[in-house]
Amino acid sequence: MKQSILVIAAHPDDEVLGCGGTIARHVREGDKVHVVILAEGVTSRDQSRCCQERHQALSKLAEAAHKAKDLLGITSLHLHQFPDNRMDGVDLLDVIKCVEEHILRVSPGIVYTHHSGDLNIDHQVVHRSVVTACRPQPDQCVHTLLFFEVASSTEWQTSSSAPAFVPNWFVNISDTVEAKIEALSAYDIEMRAWPHARSVEAIKSLAKWRGACAGLEAAEGFVVGRRII
Repeated sequence: MKQSILVIAAHPDDEVLGCGGTIARHVREGDKVHVVILAEGVTSRDQSRCCQERHQALSKLAEAAHKAKDLLGITSLHLHQFPDNRMDGVDLLDVIKCVEEHILRVSPGIVYTHHSGDLNIDHQVVHRSVVTACRPQPDQCVHTLLFFEVASSTEWQTSSSAPAFVPNWFVNISDTVEAKIEALSAYDIEMRAWPHARSVEAIKSLAKWRGACAGLEAAEGFVVGRRII
């Protein structure tokens, strides 16, 4: 049975870093994958840039997101403009309502989003918003809620500050890991050189390690938020 899948990420590239291989697998299996990116991902980086430069940076990042969408075969992509690395300054209810609109729009059975323990504040806000929007009311369509890891945020959090990411759900991406890497090439402006955690080498190594955790060539790991069968 074909499924409707919703991926809700904070910034452009989080969707590929967190579950790009899994997205590609869903697409190959005939599922419809919808991606929502809530924050614009640029303006916190360099406040000295003029408005025109910031607009150009936003346009380039949006272009990268659409290129990654096409490479992975994603059905729909929605880019919102919540403030980058300042989503804790937004009323949480506004973010929740935005997420609820997309759940109503695509009626997903499975939702993927950020882990609560990520260092990045936007990831934390998105996590809270998605959990709230997916609360198990009688008419809730979401039966599976999964939290992904994002290199250079999840593992950078200290163990004494937030819950550690300990995956208990693994998706075999042995046949789609290269699709993930290709999609990340669209985000070359976001990637870094080895040994940065957000380098191609690190992402490949993580896929191999998560695979080894489950006896597979390559995998993406998730924490189960809720599973209703």
